Amino acid sequence: MSGLDKDRFRNQTVSFRVSPEERLQLEARIKVSGMPKGQYFIKSLLYQEINIAVGKYQSDRLGLELKRLREVISAIGQSDDRIHDVLSECNALLMQLIELTAKREKELEEIE
Repeated sequence: MSGLDKDRFRNQTVSFRVSPEERLQLEARIKVSGMPKGQYFIKSLLYQEINIAVGKYQSDRLGLELKRLREVISAIGQSDDRIHDVLSECNALLMQLIELTAKREKELEEIE
């Protein structure tokens, strides 16, 4: 099957586990939305609002993720494919952090 997907724009698969009750809820939401299942998941996951919660646990998780990325970048040799993949991952993470911090700063300015 993977050979059939090589020329597709969306050729990556993402999966996750849910309980039977959660699946029923998801299926109901998808039906109510009127969107195809793939489009529903993409819009739900990419365009939802994300808030950075301040606290030791969340800060530690973010710090560990950044440390992991730094270690992977340091360990990469001359492989162009691995460098491209890691840089793409870093770019996506940094773009999300920039968007979240800019939004938080704007909210704080409006409060003041």
